[in-house]
Amino acid sequence: VLKLFKLLHRTRQEVFKNDTRALEATRQKINEGFKNNVHEKSEEKINELLKMASDVEMILRTSVIQAVHTGSDKIRLIPRKDLLQDNTPYMDKPTKK
Repeated sequence: VLKLFKLLHRTRQEVFKNDTRALEATRQKINEGFKNNVHEKSEEKINELLKMASDVEMILRTSVIQAVHTGSDKIRLIPRKDLLQDNTPYMDKPTKK
């Protein structure tokens, strides 16, 4: 449980770098989620909560991208290196191997 708690906080620090409002909001949400379930005794419920926390961490790491308003109608995206992937070109007719 502690390992996942620390992983969520490390992920939020990386995903929301330099965004103090988002960092504080996610810190409060993570802490609240763990604090609300600290007295849970059911192994099944604990495993379900751990799975959900793990899924949240994966979604934060792989799907969230920062954006900054640079003008009245412009937004600059700040992708992390782990989000950038090579594009596979679309092919109407796949080649046979």
